[in-house]
Amino acid sequence: MSYRLGIDVGGTNTDAVILDAEHRVVVKAKRPTTPEIIDGIRAAVGAALIASGLDPTTISHAMLGTTHATNAIVERKNLAKVGIIRLGAPATVAIPPTLDWPGDILACIGGTYRVVRGGYEYDGKPISVPDPLEIEQAARELGEAGVESVAISCVFSPVRGDHELLAKEICERVLGPAVQVCLSSEIGSLGILERENATVLNAAILKVADRAYGGCAGILEELGIEADLLITQNDGTLMTAEYARAYPVLTIASGPTNSLRGAAFLSGLDRAIVVDVGGTTTDVGFLVKGFPRESTHGVEIGGVRTNFRMPDLISAGLGGGSIVRSLDSGITVGPDSVGYRITTESVVFGGATMTATDVAVVAGMAGIGKPGLSIGVDDGVAKEAIRVIACKVEELIDRIKTEQTPVPVVLVGGGSIILGETLEGASQVVRPAHFDVANAIGAAIAQVSGTIDGVFDVASQGREAVVAQVKELATAEAERAGAAAGTIEIVELEEIPLAYMPSNAVRFRVKAVGDLAEAPIRA
Repeated sequence: MSYRLGIDVGGTNTDAVILDAEHRVVVKAKRPTTPEIIDGIRAAVGAALIASGLDPTTISHAMLGTTHATNAIVERKNLAKVGIIRLGAPATVAIPPTLDWPGDILACIGGTYRVVRGGYEYDGKPISVPDPLEIEQAARELGEAGVESVAISCVFSPVRGDHELLAKEICERVLGPAVQVCLSSEIGSLGILERENATVLNAAILKVADRAYGGCAGILEELGIEADLLITQNDGTLMTAEYARAYPVLTIASGPTNSLRGAAFLSGLDRAIVVDVGGTTTDVGFLVKGFPRESTHGVEIGGVRTNFRMPDLISAGLGGGSIVRSLDSGITVGPDSVGYRITTESVVFGGATMTATDVAVVAGMAGIGKPGLSIGVDDGVAKEAIRVIACKVEELIDRIKTEQTPVPVVLVGGGSIILGETLEGASQVVRPAHFDVANAIGAAIAQVSGTIDGVFDVASQGREAVVAQVKELATAEAERAGAAAGTIEIVELEEIPLAYMPSNAVRFRVKAVGDLAEAPIRA
């Protein structure tokens, strides 16, 4: 029998699960996330292997959800020096790239840019014809500036990507294979500035991703696991490590997404609100057909506004390690937390800091820690703290809902022990088996997807021909990401007529999803 290994690195804990061929949990392990994330992965996976007693070679697939990319952007660490080429002169020269970026992140990436001729109108007609010599000169100047990667953007490149492909070919020839090139048409959606921002972020974290995924693959090899490594995306699906090395920005917010997918699988609900409570934060999202609902507006990442796909999430500083204080003004819970130090600093583990976990134990909602240590926590304080916690989560539930009627709520995450069985706005509250490792389970059971988001001229081709074309493109993208060809189906097809344009232009957003190929396809 073959097995799947799911790994998810959270802010407090790193979880690992092993599932059998029927997706049943064989074993699970939870270890504190370490400053060097790879060490936490080694500890969690090693513990799971020992507990299972399995031959490591029987694990056929290993799936990883990690915070590497997000941490690098938020903490401004280990970012690559990025050069930017925008094809949009003379139409876009008034607003340069990275104009509204925070100064501290610009100091890390450099942000050297050149704006050259090129770009398209909404219908695919050129704004101006690109000059290969001008692009070559721009590439040479970026090389002289010492850039480690290049982000190429182009006006309306989701409609046509020819100019970006030309610029990529020239940059690769001039700068050589050591400098990676990213195209905005492969990452973002409509809106040149936000799409360009997302592409620059992607270029900035390429070396972080390469080191992280290479390190994780090395740990698997060290532990005797011969499976290929796959990485979770923020839409609830997988991609090969090679694909993820090219598009690491797609992994941002994959942790909460894994929890949502795990919640859908464990609860059997494909439409519900998921409340994922960790040690430090609570993330609330909405399941639609078993997948996270996608955000419909731009999202800021580390102070940079982008428009690539992101799950629709609401987060709050509330978790199992949140510090509880009894003040003259009342009881407060969080937003500060002891985080991964909960096993040494919270009262029930012999520490001196009262946390949300401590009050849950006193209230009889959880039975963890050392018996008798919670005696010092006042019953009245615990009761009021539990009420405050419930009110905070109920507010998040109300904000994520799009309707007045109650909907099912699924509780997952190790910190969800701080919540009771009733919540305002919930038609039912479900805490499924293995709720504490739903994130790693979500990674392990994930499928593979391909997404197309672009503008197409329906008038000249006809709707049926365009629909067939975008379905074929999405299917091909899913195969490139590692899906088995015979299992791929279209799960989302959205048509958005662009009425403000003088032609029959339609924006299509299409997602194809398939089962993981036994031998993942290399990107």
